[in-house]
Amino acid sequence: MWLLTLTGCVEKLLYVFSLQLTSLWKMLIHLYSSFGTLLWSAGGKRSNQLKEKRGGTRKETGEEDASLNPVSVNYHFTRQCNYKCGFCFHTAKTSFVLPLEEAKRGLLMLKEAGMEKINFSGGEPFLHDRGEFLGKLVKFCKKELNLPSVSIVSNGSLIREKWFKDYGEYLDILAISCDSFDEQINALIGRGQGKKNHVENLWKLRKWCADYRVAFKINSVINRFNMEEDMNYQIQSLNPVRWKVFQCLIIEGENAGEDALREAKRFVISDEDFEKFLDRHKSISCLVPESNKKMKDSYLILDEYMRFLDCTKGRKDPSKSILDVGVEEAIKFSGFDEKMFLKRGGKYVWSKADLKLDW
Repeated sequence: MWLLTLTGCVEKLLYVFSLQLTSLWKMLIHLYSSFGTLLWSAGGKRSNQLKEKRGGTRKETGEEDASLNPVSVNYHFTRQCNYKCGFCFHTAKTSFVLPLEEAKRGLLMLKEAGMEKINFSGGEPFLHDRGEFLGKLVKFCKKELNLPSVSIVSNGSLIREKWFKDYGEYLDILAISCDSFDEQINALIGRGQGKKNHVENLWKLRKWCADYRVAFKINSVINRFNMEEDMNYQIQSLNPVRWKVFQCLIIEGENAGEDALREAKRFVISDEDFEKFLDRHKSISCLVPESNKKMKDSYLILDEYMRFLDCTKGRKDPSKSILDVGVEEAIKFSGFDEKMFLKRGGKYVWSKADLKLDW
């Protein structure tokens, strides 16, 4: 009997002790969180003090250095894609995707460095984790980082209405790549999958964007197969907020050269052919043209490792990852041309709250 009584006492003591340990653990977690917040705040103040001590940022002192203020960033977090576009200049050379928390850490660093707009791209961004990874990043950037603009570029084939229900409120702009309104031309380009009709899907996505209040945009790459096409009627009917029209671009190691996964030379058109296409569609007010000259150096591109990609030499030369060396150091090797960024219309009304669209 005394043994049972002793056992019962021991059990009660262990239970009380476990409650005390749990309480202590919760208190430690709270203290750690508070301490981390204080360090973050102090770090930000220290950074600002250092800038003031040096006489402000280079931009404030009149020096040419857009790298200290990465206003608009394109994050290609995956290279994997379900399409095989012949001119693709960001191909599936790796299958790597950063863990979610590491990606969030990098996005926070970019926000602290001055980022106002983030554009998620690929590869196909909806391919990884069926769009959930992307949705969580979109929500984080809008809700936690409070970025003015969060956008996505996608081929649209994998987007489901449920994604809009879960994440549509956090997305400002959805850009769908559509190079032709002729399915035979899309097949020649490689923009298709099985029996899915790319053009029919485009109209469905347009409706979902209106239903869930997401600004709708179209991206088109003008190449040898679509340069004679007249897209006036379709674009006017779809009524996107922007129609970005690119000239087919060659990037060594991506769509040209020995190590490339694509061979885009057969898609290339002349500057004259590109201008003819633009002239044919000059009545469309939302058209934003981007020739090779405008496009090559005017984008801040992060790859799947969060390295800035320098395209000034016709290939993609990576910096070190911002996760390892910080944004200010890595961006020095981005080859970014701020003047061309502004000249091509890189800064525009990009928040859906400011677009004042008639949904």
